[in-house]
Amino acid sequence: MNVAFVRMPLKLRFWAVLSTLCWAAWASMASAHEVVPTIADLTVADGAVEFAVRVNVEAQLSGIDLDEIADTDNADNAADYDVLRALSGAEVADRVPTLTATWNALPLVLADGVPVVLTLDDVNVPDVPNDELARISDLVLSGSVPTGTRAVQVAWPDGAGDLVLRQQGVKEPFTGLISGGSNSGPIAVSGGDEASGWQTFGAYVPVGFDHILPKGLDHILFVLGLFFLSTKIGPLLWQVTAFTLAHTVTLAVGALGLVVIPGSIVEPLIAASIVYVAVENIFARGLNRWRPAIVFGFGLLHGLGFASVLGDFGLPEGQFIPALIGFNVGVELGQLTVIALAAIALWLGVRAARMADLEGQEETITDYNVMFRAWSMTGSLIIAVIAIYWVIERTLL
Repeated sequence: MNVAFVRMPLKLRFWAVLSTLCWAAWASMASAHEVVPTIADLTVADGAVEFAVRVNVEAQLSGIDLDEIADTDNADNAADYDVLRALSGAEVADRVPTLTATWNALPLVLADGVPVVLTLDDVNVPDVPNDELARISDLVLSGSVPTGTRAVQVAWPDGAGDLVLRQQGVKEPFTGLISGGSNSGPIAVSGGDEASGWQTFGAYVPVGFDHILPKGLDHILFVLGLFFLSTKIGPLLWQVTAFTLAHTVTLAVGALGLVVIPGSIVEPLIAASIVYVAVENIFARGLNRWRPAIVFGFGLLHGLGFASVLGDFGLPEGQFIPALIGFNVGVELGQLTVIALAAIALWLGVRAARMADLEGQEETITDYNVMFRAWSMTGSLIIAVIAIYWVIERTLL
């Protein structure tokens, strides 16, 4: 057992273990049932509106609040979702009219302020190819709009998660991210509502941040692994810089489609990178010269993971660069927030221990370095165990 940990007072060891267990409990909630956005293509032409949707039908029908959770397994009514997932594609398709009725009651589409009644034209619900992956179905709905309609508006139900809406068939089309309980605002039928570069940048910053906090639990553990090596600015700066440069490169090439590697390969490797960093923390006593290069290599893997998220959302063709930069900035802000929260937790632990020492009039005031080493050892060990499980889960289970 680590000598520094043994030398710590009992109350200090308790704080270190409790702090890292809190992080671990949060991280262990991660699973492959991650909530994905709904993607819809909107076309208005010749007095008709078409709404083509790629959606997780079971998640919508089960009543899970997709605005509040990152993983369907963590919902209070996750059992209802699992019952629907166990059905065949044909059985789920039979229930889609219920979802259509819910959307019409909202209503989903307004044409110059007048509700449009949508009918279900086509349904494609595949059978579940993998129990650990969400089943994404394709629906096509259509309706009539009054002659001379100038603008339409799309609403999205409260609790339905995010909707990526893409206007089709016009120049300068609208592309936007609509949260549950909100709407698109008026969209000109003739086009011209394409977001500016700054608007696109601003819209994708929270998308990147959200992929770290709260949804990117594997990335959170990796960043914590970097922090646990040393809180000194030098080692931390070298590692974070290497990681940032690497995932920026693969995020760009992955989003452009220049490099496409299946998630079945990338995800286990990401988990393995977390194992390596955590295990090295346990035995290392500082930053060695190879660590930044290794972190850079792992950053390339994580960038491919980020690129898959952008693939889910879809990047606006006319604003690819602002969207990409905005997403990357959001990711960086999320990573810095993780490091800041970890540093605050450590500072509060040291402060509480020292205050306890003073109140008890103990002769030895708690040493910061001793506490950090114990916190680092405990946290890295827990991270390694979780990541090892992820490697097994993503390759064998």
